[in-house]
Amino acid sequence: MMMISLFYVNQMGGVCSRKRGQQVVEDGMRRGVSGRYGKSGSSKWLVSSFSRPMVVHQPGVAVCPSLMELCINKICEDIDQYSSFAMLPKDISQQIFNKLVLSHLLTDVFLQKFRDCALEDVWLGECPGVQDSWMDIISSQGTSLLSVDLSGSDVTDTGLGLLKECSSLQTLTFNHCENISEIGLKHISLMNLTSLSFKKSDAITAEGMRAFSSLVYLEKLDLERCSGIHGGFVHLKGLSKLESLNIRCCKCITDLDLKAISGNFDNFVRLIEDCCFYTSGFNNLKELQISNSNITDFGLSYLRGLRKLIMLNLEGCNVTAACLDSISALVALAYLNLGRCGLTDDGCDKFSGLKNLKVLSLAFNNITDACLAHLKGLTKLESLNLDSCKIGDEGLANLTGLSLLKSLELSDTEVGSNGLRHLSGLTHLETLNLSFTSVTDSGLKRLSGLTTLKSLNLDCRQITDAGLLALTSLTGLMHLDLFGARISDIGTNYLQCFKNLQSLEICGGGLTDAGVKNIKDLASLTLLNLSQNCNLTNKSLELISGLTGLVSLNVSNSHISNDGLPYLEPLKNLRSLSLESCRVTASEIKKLQSTTLPNLVSFRPE
Repeated sequence: MMMISLFYVNQMGGVCSRKRGQQVVEDGMRRGVSGRYGKSGSSKWLVSSFSRPMVVHQPGVAVCPSLMELCINKICEDIDQYSSFAMLPKDISQQIFNKLVLSHLLTDVFLQKFRDCALEDVWLGECPGVQDSWMDIISSQGTSLLSVDLSGSDVTDTGLGLLKECSSLQTLTFNHCENISEIGLKHISLMNLTSLSFKKSDAITAEGMRAFSSLVYLEKLDLERCSGIHGGFVHLKGLSKLESLNIRCCKCITDLDLKAISGNFDNFVRLIEDCCFYTSGFNNLKELQISNSNITDFGLSYLRGLRKLIMLNLEGCNVTAACLDSISALVALAYLNLGRCGLTDDGCDKFSGLKNLKVLSLAFNNITDACLAHLKGLTKLESLNLDSCKIGDEGLANLTGLSLLKSLELSDTEVGSNGLRHLSGLTHLETLNLSFTSVTDSGLKRLSGLTTLKSLNLDCRQITDAGLLALTSLTGLMHLDLFGARISDIGTNYLQCFKNLQSLEICGGGLTDAGVKNIKDLASLTLLNLSQNCNLTNKSLELISGLTGLVSLNVSNSHISNDGLPYLEPLKNLRSLSLESCRVTASEIKKLQSTTLPNLVSFRPE
């Protein structure tokens, strides 16, 4: 009966097929749902350059599940009653499959029910028990199958070979798979992939990369942490559609590999002399991640011809400011990461030529205020990371003209209160990190006009209640980090001005249950960290129990005991709970998990 109901829900417009290539935004996307629409994991440094993703949460409003969701949940509960889902529309089968994966309920027995269901996405990254015996069912999806993730599985060359019959397969992810060899890679050569990921794979060697030479439709290739790929890029010169290449943390990569990537092959000059207009290499490349490799300034000179390159990640590479001569030739470049490169002020005048940059990271370099003088003309900058640089108050004067800045990272610099006057005109600023600086309460008054701020980090011991009072005009704040600040119960009264807070950290040791009373009405909170406040008792858990949107809670190093755990029962969305150095036991938390907190996946003590 449930299956029939599902059919009618589908006919009435309950769901619709996703078109290939259609961009979909799915809230709370996790591994287990199609990765075709997720952010690239290789761009984490970009994510941190801007403000955190803003989650829309309406305080006190429960979201009613749709009829479709209720049906899917019921089928998953009673899945033993069904032998096959092949008669259902493929969209519904896909939702049932995704629900089982996300709930960690999918087994080899349940998988059998999805034979010939025309699933589009089989996303089983880190799913336990995946091996060759699963591949027969997966390959039975035939031409409907578009995306497969088998990361961390025990699938071998034999299992991989079964996917050859899925001629529409576009995305294949085999990260951290130890049982795939060069023999298995030959099966891939027969596919029409647009995206391929083999992170940390011993099978990917220079010789093994020959198997990729026929993937002429490939747009994205991820070989992060593959230790044997040096010399293999000469086999990929025909991949003219490639737009994204991630070879982060590949210590084997040298300047010669960049020569191959750029298309500077030995026969290039001869072809030109023969009057043939021909360019090999990845001329459509838009994203190149080569951080923590053994490339030098000389190697980067080979990249001058990549005129479509938008993003370049060189973090941790052995380069100097001299590389900016080559980088300045990349006319489309908008995102540049030179963090941890050991840069000094020498040669930094060349930054002034990078006029199109939107995101720049110079974190953990030995640059001073003198370097910032060469950034003041980069008026398109939206994000600047100066974490742990030798930047002081006067250097910030060079940022006053960067009116488009949305994100500014000044953590662990020499910036103090006087320098903040230079930031008062950055009226588009959304994210500001002042942790581990010498900024004081009086200096924070200079931030009161930055009403666009959404994320503020003030993890500084010298910040007190008075500093928090100076910030009460910043009513749009969604993320506030006061981890080491000396905030007391009195200071928490000012938190009532920040009704939109989604994450809050106050761990300076000055709170009691009375202070938590002022936090209990921040109904949009999804993350709350009150660790190190040793005077908190079970009463605090009782007050927190009304924050039903919480996903992460930390009240470690307090007087919380097992008797207080029942107060957590209403927190059905809780996924992470830390009560270390409290009077609680792992066994009691596990009871709570099994009975009332089904989404809790991480807890301490464990």
